[in-house]
Amino acid sequence: MGDGLDYRTAGVNIDAGEEAVERIKGLARSTFRPEVLQGLGGFGGLFAPKFSSMKEPVLVAGCDGVGTKLKIAFAVGKHDTVGIDCVAMCVNDILVQGAEPLFFLDYLAVGKLEPAQVESVLAGVAEGCRQAGCALLGGEMAEMPGFYPPGEYDIAGFAVGMVDKKSIIDGAAVRIDDAVIGLASTGIHSNGLSLARKVLLEEAGLVMTEFQSAFGVTVAEELLKPTKIYVKPVLGALKKFNIKGMAHITGGGMPGNLPRILPDGLAVEIDSSTWSVPSIFKVIQELGPVNIDEMFRVFNMGIGYVMIISEAESEDLITYLNNSGTKASRIGTVRKGKNEVNIL
Repeated sequence: MGDGLDYRTAGVNIDAGEEAVERIKGLARSTFRPEVLQGLGGFGGLFAPKFSSMKEPVLVAGCDGVGTKLKIAFAVGKHDTVGIDCVAMCVNDILVQGAEPLFFLDYLAVGKLEPAQVESVLAGVAEGCRQAGCALLGGEMAEMPGFYPPGEYDIAGFAVGMVDKKSIIDGAAVRIDDAVIGLASTGIHSNGLSLARKVLLEEAGLVMTEFQSAFGVTVAEELLKPTKIYVKPVLGALKKFNIKGMAHITGGGMPGNLPRILPDGLAVEIDSSTWSVPSIFKVIQELGPVNIDEMFRVFNMGIGYVMIISEAESEDLITYLNNSGTKASRIGTVRKGKNEVNIL
């Protein structure tokens, strides 16, 4: 090819990219559903959905990323869980409307392509897809020297699901005195990490790799706990109960997300004594210090997903969720109000 400049000289290694693709083909195949028509590597992923069980099938799509949680992964060199977060943030969102996730695609941009690191990140994506029961249908991997520092990357993705039009859950059926059921989070999930890092690392000076008795693990291990994927227990509950409204508790916390599913003239009253707030939030609040209202506005505070159901069915739903391995409890009640959340 002569002695001229090449792409590798400019910072892009095509051979490393091809190696990374070969490493992740098996990961993608491990997530495939019967509707997937081809393997990884085509220009587009092919998926043949089955509509026979639905009268009016509706596609539901959601897109999200992991945010500054990635800074923790970079600092300690642990990349195998952030892919789970990426999937979780998307599939939990479309689940809120009653949709079953069908497939997921990711976008991974790196400063310097390291096949082993890419494989680790995508192993997390594949694990998230298996937990959600959706196929990793494809994605994009870009090496961008000079844009991201070597060793750093960003990952985002989107999920597509399907629900019968008559089964869409939009909160319109929510009524006064309905029960608010909270499903436990696994910790901080993927929201509020900028404030968490500011308090724990910059202000308090905690060392990420040091064991902290309050957490039972190191700071990094606590912050990197992957976002819980609620798909399977919630889809199971939708087949058995008349769920009126659901919310994924992400950025904005309960005050920012619950009003999105409330009809005009209604509010939610939350009793914060009805569940155990994980230690990570208590430590952030104390070390900041951070006002409790701000804590609830930024973090999930131990409740990652909310379901609203009639009072009559509430105890049976809680029992079902707990028996399915998802810790759940009655955390509040729908009241008359102005589309707000009152936390007591």
